[in-house]
Amino acid sequence: MSTIDWAFIAAGCIGTFVAVFHGVVIQKRMIKPILSQTSFPESTRRLVPLLLHFSTVCWFLGGVALIATPFALNSSAALTTAAFVGLFYAFGAIGNLWGTRGRHPGWVLLAIAVALIVYAAMALMKEASGGI
Repeated sequence: MSTIDWAFIAAGCIGTFVAVFHGVVIQKRMIKPILSQTSFPESTRRLVPLLLHFSTVCWFLGGVALIATPFALNSSAALTTAAFVGLFYAFGAIGNLWGTRGRHPGWVLLAIAVALIVYAAMALMKEASGGI
């Protein structure tokens, strides 16, 4: 395996770890307290968990896609995966940094994953163009 493959795998592992940890914390610290209050309408009680776990699911599936990239995808599909997942992770990192004013480690982990994705994508493009 090349360093490109390992960069995709490492970024995917970081992303899936962040997603699982995020999901557990969100469930314990936000969803349970919200659902325990009976003052919310039933529609809100159904929507809150889905909306709060949306980013969890996106980050997890993105991580799985990145881990699978070296094993299942050609370079064009790998670049497409890198672009989409990289954008999801970058949006998460920026939103987390802004929303928590930097006091949360999630943005750092997602930023590291984005850096690995950018490294792998740039190296893959260079390799595809005959530069390596």
